[in-house]
Amino acid sequence: MIKLLLVEDDLEFAELIDDFLGARNIQTEVCDDPFKALVLNLNDYDLVLLDLGLPGIDGLEVCKEFRKKSDIPIIISTARGSTSDKVLGLGIGADDYLPKPYDPDELYARISSILRRTKNLKENQQAQRDFIIDENSRDIKYKDNLLYLTEAEFEVCKTLVKNYGGISSKEQLLGSALSIHSHNGNSLEMIISKIRQKIKPYSEGKHIISLRGRGYRIVE
Repeated sequence: MIKLLLVEDDLEFAELIDDFLGARNIQTEVCDDPFKALVLNLNDYDLVLLDLGLPGIDGLEVCKEFRKKSDIPIIISTARGSTSDKVLGLGIGADDYLPKPYDPDELYARISSILRRTKNLKENQQAQRDFIIDENSRDIKYKDNLLYLTEAEFEVCKTLVKNYGGISSKEQLLGSALSIHSHNGNSLEMIISKIRQKIKPYSEGKHIISLRGRGYRIVE
């Protein structure tokens, strides 16, 4: 179940949000004291819904402190309609800004959207961490297995890994692989094929995909 931290001193409003999200399989923990919120372990939550008009400390300061210690998604929810507050909030690390009053369905849609993006980002980051680039030895490990790459294979694979999830064009890959003497698509395709073969014993799927007319992409 998704667990949300709601930092909100309006307990009547918090109860409405708790009931609404609870019916949608989101568990809400309400904290009406911002100072207590600052000492909570944010790793226990999937997302923060943060009011700005809090007693004793401005919600923007709370947001700033949260961001110093965690990359947890933060949605600012406030009746303050100042554009400067919105710009500042997003600038110090909030992921979204939802002015009150709002339709609870919009809140749910924004929570779902942010959590989808966060999930995809974390999966990409984890997959990228499967590759370890060693510039000194000019080789790459995949899931702790040394791939034993040639110089050209190393250069191409390094570019693909650093652009994980994105598309690396043929021109970009050829430009990064200075050791490829014959700068043409056939040479690159052969190198890609050899890298695939070296990854294949340790991978359940096809890690490098070809996108016709666009280039190549490493995917999980």
